[in-house]
Amino acid sequence: MPTSDIKVFAGSSNPSLAEQVSAHLELPLGRAQIGRFSDGEVMVDIDESVRGLHCFVLQSTCPPANDHLMELLVVIDALKRASAGEITAVIPYYGYGRQDRKVAPRAPITAKLVADLLEAAGATRVISMDMHAGQIQGFFNVPFDHLYARPLFLNHIKDNFCPTAADAEDLVVVSPDAGGVETARAYAKRLHAGLAIIDKRRTGPNVAEVMNIIGDVDGKRAIILDDMIDTAGTLTQAAGALKQQGAVGIWAYASHAVFSGPAVERLINSEIKEIVVTDSIPLAGETEVSNKFKVLSCAPLVGEAIKRVHSGDSISTLFY
Repeated sequence: MPTSDIKVFAGSSNPSLAEQVSAHLELPLGRAQIGRFSDGEVMVDIDESVRGLHCFVLQSTCPPANDHLMELLVVIDALKRASAGEITAVIPYYGYGRQDRKVAPRAPITAKLVADLLEAAGATRVISMDMHAGQIQGFFNVPFDHLYARPLFLNHIKDNFCPTAADAEDLVVVSPDAGGVETARAYAKRLHAGLAIIDKRRTGPNVAEVMNIIGDVDGKRAIILDDMIDTAGTLTQAAGALKQQGAVGIWAYASHAVFSGPAVERLINSEIKEIVVTDSIPLAGETEVSNKFKVLSCAPLVGEAIKRVHSGDSISTLFY
């Protein structure tokens, strides 16, 4: 791709993904120093001219979410004040995405606040992947491109579970809650597999109780689909319920591996045979030595989106 009028800068949240995106684009990452002052304030210095260029800033706002979000905002502001022509925030994992509506009379809508901060900092476009709530796109007054990990997951599922249509007869795609039914149905249709839904009742933040399974899972291989895994309470309870209903094997696919609190321990000790995630959030600790975890790189997807945004080509064709 033409390199004279584009620069890609990366924050500190996911250096491995940044390197892979850079390799896919065949373009070195922009030179910038990102660090901290002694009191913890973010310090950014752009080490090359960006005047009039289209700059992409790659940064997942994953834990520690506040630090990575502030870092992203400061980099965008630095590029704006360095007279960059356009600034696209590439956020594979959009933190605060679950706070997309008022769930109590005096609760904030923090997903909207983050959108306002990004625009105020100087972002002229945003790219993100598998948002927790698709309507967050409407919080922005600048163009928003929504990527999906669906092509990555579908290819992996087809290769490992149903290379032929006949292999899908005992396969069922499971939505862990009502909000994921549309996504699960889309996967089931493309895989020619069955569909099941888990009815859960949430009793508090990060606390859920599985109540019932809608659909036939007896004697079938079950694939649970979700946009993220946080504490893994919902996912592991869902797996236990599927096992009780006669599922012969359970696998989980999720775009974002937040894995906070007891998540990794719960997953390792659960009925799930394998957890497949993308590298939108870097994994560490026990996940690196356990054979239960499989990571698919979203770098080709993110890199191709950057190419197409810069060249003015369609992004939607990536998913058909």
